[in-house]
Parts: sequence; structure tokens; C-alpha cells
Amino acid sequence: MELLYRCLPKAGWKKRPLGVPATEDKILQMASAKILEAIYEADFRDCSHAFRPERSAKGAAIELSRRLQFGNFNYIVEADIRSYFDSIDHEILLDMLKIRIDDKNFLNLIRKWLKAGIFEKDGKIIKPETGTPQGGVISPVLSNIYLHYVLDEWFEDVVAQHCIGNVFICRYADDFVCAFQNLYDAERFYKVLGKRLAKFGLKTADEKTKIIEFSQKNTKDGNRFDFLGFEFRWGLSRKKKPLVKLRTSKKKYKAALATIADWCRKNRHLRMTTLFREINSKLRGHYNYFGVIGNYECMSDYFYKVVRLLFKWLNRRSQRKSYTWEGFNVLQKHFRIERPRITQKKKQVQFSLFNAR
Repeated sequence: MELLYRCLPKAGWKKRPLGVPATEDKILQMASAKILEAIYEADFRDCSHAFRPERSAKGAAIELSRRLQFGNFNYIVEADIRSYFDSIDHEILLDMLKIRIDDKNFLNLIRKWLKAGIFEKDGKIIKPETGTPQGGVISPVLSNIYLHYVLDEWFEDVVAQHCIGNVFICRYADDFVCAFQNLYDAERFYKVLGKRLAKFGLKTADEKTKIIEFSQKNTKDGNRFDFLGFEFRWGLSRKKKPLVKLRTSKKKYKAALATIADWCRKNRHLRMTTLFREINSKLRGHYNYFGVIGNYECMSDYFYKVVRLLFKWLNRRSQRKSYTWEGFNVLQKHFRIERPRITQKKKQVQFSLFNAR
């Protein structure tokens, strides 16, 4: 029971280690993950959105925007857990599982997966003492269970009871934000958060953990924050009323453009049918996630720049210039390049409005 070690690039030239299990372990982990989901789905709080049926990161962002819109919140504690998936304490996690699971054989199986050796490129085998191997089918469920006890229950059952004003937490995997009505409550939570996480072997990234004023009374540039690839900010609706707006965060926007520019450079030699099929697939994926109400302008700008990147690299297929803009526009129409559109469903809007009330 060993894992193949791989790395995926992250922002800032960092690498994310992945532990890829063997096929037999994948099948067994999938069955075990379904068992854990059936057990813990009844326990998970509504604030938790990751790795759960009929929930998504986009849904979490929409729900957060509605709660901030209709709730009485003025301050946001934006927090980040440093190297969360690599810092989970195995013994603490197993003790948590024992609360709901009494099958020793099942717990021993999970222990073996946590302790499985990892093959590196040079042939060495690493025996991890903490963390869940990213890439394992069961890892997302285990990581969600860990933060359920560490953060979700503690916030709603302890923190909320000791706060003067309204409070709210929204979490997707290890990314979470907490909203507070009063600054006093936000400052108290900010001070004890690090101590709470330290009890379970976790640390906050100090440079990414801060208190932000987020009130409709203050519409300055600093009155905004990023969460799950979206920038949240206060603006005005068409009727000139205060409204929480979402748009693609600058960091994600630049990363998306850099990724597609690199893809166009490397794949400009493909046949037109294949190239436009792949480009359309990438554009649909971008629209499906970032196509929320109020973000059309940002998506339109993204489409505009992607078209120009494609025009640039198609003209570098050879030493001669292949297309003029007139010819390229005909090509776009022929292959029906995907144009930006809002993909947020009305059901999502109505569901979020209902929960916010």
C-alpha cells in the first residue's frame, strides 16, 4: 500500500505534492469514502460546502454573497490555514472518527492509508507522520471531517454563543471566511483562532489572515475581499441600492489568462477543428464557474483578450502571417467560438435568498 509521488504547480512557483494510490486502493478508497459520506452527511453543518452532494465552490460563493447582502454584518475575518492537507494529525483524526465509527478493521484500514509510504522520483520512500495524501479518493472526506470538528462545530456552538452581534461562517475545504456584526466580536475571534487551530496541529498564514471592514456604509477600495476565486465588494444596483457584487478576482483572472496564453502558444499547430474544440471547452469551463450575476463585464473582457491571444498565436504558425482580422472573424463564426454568458441558475438565486432570510 504505497503511493506514487507527484507534484503539481501552484501560484507563486510553488509545488503541490500529490500521492497517487494504486488502482486497487482507489477502488477501495472510493467505497470507504461513500461509507463516510453516508455517516457524516447528517452531521456536517450548512456552513460546510466542500466534497458534499449537490454543493460546489460556486454555490458557496453565491450563498456567502446573499448572506452578506441580507444579513447584518460589518466585518470579515479572512483566514488561511498554512499547508492544511500536510498538517492533519493522524491520531487526532482517528480519534475523531472513533466518535461515530466503532469498526476497528475499518479504522485500521484508514490508518494504513494515512501511513502509506510515498515513492519519490529518486526511489526513496517517505513515511508521512502528518497529513492526508492529496490525490487519494478518501482524502477530501477525511479533511472535511477534521475541520468539521476543529472549526465548524466550535464556531457555531461556542464562538457564536459568546458573540454579542450576528455571526456567520462559510467554509469550502480549508478556505473559510467569518462575518461579524460587531468589531469587538471579530477581534476576539481573531485572537483565539490561532490558539484553537494550534491544538490540532494547524497554523494560520499570518500574511493572509486579517480583519476587513465590509459594510455597505463604506464603499472604499479596501472594502473588498477575495474568496474562492471571486472578489466580493459593495456596489450599487440598477435602482441605486447597496448590493454585494461578485466578480473574478484579479489573481484568478491573471492566472486564467496566463494559462490559456501558454496553451495557445504550445498548441497553435493543431488542426483548426481540434484547436477550436479545445478552446471552446476551456471557455465553457470558465463561464460555468465565473458566470454569476454581475460578472458579465469581467467575463467579456476575458473573452476579448482570449480572442486576441488566439489571433496572435495562429499568426505564428509559420513565418507568414496567416490571418487578417477579417479572415479571423470569419473563422470564429465558422467554428462558433463560445461567447460569455451568465450561468447562474434562478434556482440558486431563489435558494440563496430563502436561506438569507
